[in-house]
Amino acid sequence: MASSSSFASNSQYRPRWKYVVFLSFRGEDTRKTFAGHLYEGLKNRGILTFQDDKRIEDGDSIPEELLKSIEESQFALVVFSKNFAASRWCLNELVKIMECKEEENGQTVIPIFYDVNPSHVRNQRGTLKKHLTNMN
Repeated sequence: MASSSSFASNSQYRPRWKYVVFLSFRGEDTRKTFAGHLYEGLKNRGILTFQDDKRIEDGDSIPEELLKSIEESQFALVVFSKNFAASRWCLNELVKIMECKEEENGQTVIPIFYDVNPSHVRNQRGTLKKHLTNMN
């Protein structure tokens, strides 16, 4: 009969979350300011955080790795900035985050409004409306 310790070492247990936080932001707006400082603060507290320029290995497909990382994160922090909606990839990332939120035992999504009025995001006004209109 196998001992419980050998059973545990042979089991295929895989934790649900690979990352605690997935950090979503528009790089040119906040990478060197708010998002960069937020990432460093989380890291210094020992909170495993995915930030695209910190965790993607050379040769990985960026879109596939990002989508997988979103799925494997317990929390998503979405930093809405003035030009967030100007990036089609940021919007696609947000769609994936919201899909993961809706799943059973899904992730928690926390919006952060950086130099943007929350009502502009909620009601799609201001620069957000301008960027969404230009995408069509």
